[in-house]
Amino acid sequence: MLDIKIVKTTKPKEKPKKDHPLGFGKIFTDHMFIMNYTEGKGWHDPRVVPFDNLSLSPAAMVFHYGQEMFEGLKAYKTEDGKTLLFRPEMNAKRANNTNKRLCIPEIKEEDFVQAIKTVVKVDEDWIPTAPGTSLYIRPFIIATDEFLGVNPSKTYLFIIILSPSGAYYESGLAPVGIWIEDEYVRAVRGGIGEAKTGGNYAASLAAQVKAHDEGFSQVLWLDGVERKYIEEVGAMNIFFKIDGVVVTPQLNGSILPGVTRDSVIALCKSWGLTVEERKISIDEIYDAYKTGKLEEVWGTGTAAVISPVGKFRWKDEVMTIQDGKIGELSQKIYDTITGIQLGKVTDTMNWTIEVK
Repeated sequence: MLDIKIVKTTKPKEKPKKDHPLGFGKIFTDHMFIMNYTEGKGWHDPRVVPFDNLSLSPAAMVFHYGQEMFEGLKAYKTEDGKTLLFRPEMNAKRANNTNKRLCIPEIKEEDFVQAIKTVVKVDEDWIPTAPGTSLYIRPFIIATDEFLGVNPSKTYLFIIILSPSGAYYESGLAPVGIWIEDEYVRAVRGGIGEAKTGGNYAASLAAQVKAHDEGFSQVLWLDGVERKYIEEVGAMNIFFKIDGVVVTPQLNGSILPGVTRDSVIALCKSWGLTVEERKISIDEIYDAYKTGKLEEVWGTGTAAVISPVGKFRWKDEVMTIQDGKIGELSQKIYDTITGIQLGKVTDTMNWTIEVK
């Protein structure tokens, strides 16, 4: 167990008013968690301190070689005043998978979760309670060695910041339009596609800009080799309901193993639905659309939870799903997961952890 020192701010910020639109990831709480790593010493000096800017050398390796990782999860306030986290141990496991791939020292899962619980408890009164809001939690690690050479760093910072946030998409649960990208490539097997690292997201920006210019909210990536198999959306995993069967791309080394993805699979199976994790070609999706078998499409992720897809743009073809409306299963999944997160639905899966 970590011995976490807590230093509280003497200049607390003004919290957002209840009727103030929060947006996503724009407002930050009073405190943050920091822990150092030094080669030969390990992770040390865990502390909660006032939120402030970092002081880093311009030669810090994170700026030059991109050795960094991040995670994302949320804290929720229940009607009876409890603070809940949703499956934080899954984020801890995924963080260490990313760390292994990027040669970043691993953090004990129990220490990762303890750090989150501690800083959330300190800033617990920042958790918003309006419908659709939550406290977004962003743990991340950066390489800090002052060295212009391509090697793993010998020093790191593990930091957690908190942001009271509203819906990831301004449209909320309104179905979004997805651009199917067939020019740019996000990741390939053997690369870092399954890691939660900034380079993956930087690689997606050019296609994202193109999609926005065409009036679409997100990009759906095809595989980087054959350019025919569906992988994931820019910030989400993707699901299809085809002729009564729930289908999602199998994890293959270039797809992020989403926590919400795992939760949706478990829920659908518990409801008796057939779930297939397998390779899915864009041609199969198009054929299912043309034959009327493509019943629902939705994305899954921590930020949006569930994001229904109302239309796809593939080359010159626009496929409209569910007449541009949210599907029955998509709505049920959203209601169940958010209900568990907020303590309104019985957590039969034992997914939530109370912050005490």
